[in-house]
Amino acid sequence: MFFQIEHKDKNCNARTGKINLEHGVVEVPVFMPVGTQASVKALTQEELEDIGTTIILCNAYHLYLRPGLETLSVAGGIHPFMSWEKPILTDSGGFQLFSLAHLNKVTNEGVIFQSHIDGSRHHITPEKMIQFQMDIGADIIMSFDECTPYPVSHKDAEKSMRRTIVWEKKGFEYWKERNEQSHSQLFGILQGSVYEDLRIKCAGELCGIDFPGFAIGGVSVGETDEERHRITEVSAKLLPENKPRYLMGVGAPEDVLWAIRCGVDMFDCVMPTRNARNGCLFTSHGKLNIRNARFVRDFNPLDEECTCPVCKRYTRAYLSHLYRAKEILAFRLNTLHNVYFMLKLFEKVRQAIREDRYLDFYNDFFSKYNIGN
Repeated sequence: MFFQIEHKDKNCNARTGKINLEHGVVEVPVFMPVGTQASVKALTQEELEDIGTTIILCNAYHLYLRPGLETLSVAGGIHPFMSWEKPILTDSGGFQLFSLAHLNKVTNEGVIFQSHIDGSRHHITPEKMIQFQMDIGADIIMSFDECTPYPVSHKDAEKSMRRTIVWEKKGFEYWKERNEQSHSQLFGILQGSVYEDLRIKCAGELCGIDFPGFAIGGVSVGETDEERHRITEVSAKLLPENKPRYLMGVGAPEDVLWAIRCGVDMFDCVMPTRNARNGCLFTSHGKLNIRNARFVRDFNPLDEECTCPVCKRYTRAYLSHLYRAKEILAFRLNTLHNVYFMLKLFEKVRQAIREDRYLDFYNDFFSKYNIGN
């Protein structure tokens, strides 16, 4: 069985389960560190394994441009290329094409775009993007979708959603034809911006298609926290109970813990690694900016409740010095801590759900965690 629900909390929709993939089993809820270009910035694969990473996300748009299919094929696929034996999910690049809108032309047939690397022109169709992800051997592959910007009118959001549905149906048919030749599992993506009626329409079109899993797309693109939580809850209810639910691009603790209450299983976000490179670190009491002067002579651990290699060995003062001195080690240690924090948070989440105490865990966490830190 591809997906198994193991336990559902008696007091909310939070649930634990397992996704069985070609390169291993992934326990959910799960946080996937982002390795956009086949690398989680500042960390080695050995370090990711040591801190308990079970699946990472790579980006098909970036891999398509560099190193390209030919190199990845000669290497034997994405796993041997980057020396990572555990599962990999590839995002199809819809968000990147949205963020680089000035370089592309979008039609119902696909996207004609100019490479941000060398200016070369490319034509990506839904089928071509599915083929690329299957050919490089990703365990979970994402449908080609159009990530709707925010703010957006209802009319434009509906136009974008309908184009996404066309693309996803084309991609599914291509995947279905080649499915026996591949272990890749294709996820559909729900769009519709912040409009509930569009989310309902999109789900009505897509949930009748036998995708192995579903994602909630088009969030964390500028909407308010309230809108994000509302649309996450609405969308989760629309997706099949017996398939994995993935909230794309969301990683702040206040967002992921809310979504888990709603029954979401999978998450990814660049926030832990990007924040780390900017000196913003997660702790059990909220985010801490290591650039602040008050940490120059603070010889306490970064987070006394954390058991990561950084908190076991180094002080806030040392981390502050590294960052101020622009030492490369600052990026590495900060990133190692932030990714560990997220992975350990999800371990605690899974245990709380198994014991039917997720709501208590949720409330206890935010009784200490200062979102505004």
